Amino acid sequence: MIRTSRLEEVLGATRAQSRAALAVYLPAGYPTLDQSLDIFRLLATSADVIEVGLPFSDPMMDGPSIQHANAQALQAGFRIEDVFTTIRELAAVSTAALLVMTYWQPVHRYGPERFARRLAAAGGAAAIIPDLPVEEATDWLRAARGHGLNTVFVVAPNVTDQRLARVCAAGSGMIYAPATAGVTGTQGPLHPGLHTFVDRLRGITPLPIGVGIGVSTPEQAAIASSFADAVIVGSAFIRAIEAKPGPAGTIEAATLARNLAHGLRNPLQSAA
Repeated sequence: MIRTSRLEEVLGATRAQSRAALAVYLPAGYPTLDQSLDIFRLLATSADVIEVGLPFSDPMMDGPSIQHANAQALQAGFRIEDVFTTIRELAAVSTAALLVMTYWQPVHRYGPERFARRLAAAGGAAAIIPDLPVEEATDWLRAARGHGLNTVFVVAPNVTDQRLARVCAAGSGMIYAPATAGVTGTQGPLHPGLHTFVDRLRGITPLPIGVGIGVSTPEQAAIASSFADAVIVGSAFIRAIEAKPGPAGTIEAATLARNLAHGLRNPLQSAA
């Protein structure tokens, strides 16, 4: 019998409530390890899914906000062990599904089997590795499945249905659909073809669809929630923290999370 993962449980619960899940992203160790733990704990009071970013020196799909946050975390002394510490601390106080968002190189260096084992032991539910093609994911998928972890693939609308079907078949837990073209942190309207792309994915896979990359306001979250199973927000939290350094930034991030959660629970009101 296949055990249901925490990510699957959470998305099933929010679907039963007729709403999209709120997924929040922040790099571990940003702006410092202690403050990031404080921020994560507050975000966990509003979020259904938490994506803990693993800071990396060459974040190629990330925009300026996340690049800067990664660099600051690394300068503050971030170590890969801090990701597992963050997951473990959150698992002790939150029922949210806990994911790691990372590029492949740190996982490859650490060892896929070792990384999966440590992530699962800390209380993690899944990993998102956006630069890992499905053709090269065999080692990771074997390790992840062996430790009961989901693998969430990021898919693009400019590929064939055959390719999408292959990626979706290899993934589990959720599929990640970009809300805008380009890098993370885009501050503009959602892609006009986003709803159509999500509908296209639903014809290919039964997996829940998460929408992120470019969702930054409660209004955008409410719009995306009308057709997605999860709404993912990241760079907006970094901008909130940067706008008010110190404890005030922590409060600002928590306020944004509450507003986003309210938008997903009251989509018609927020999108008006």
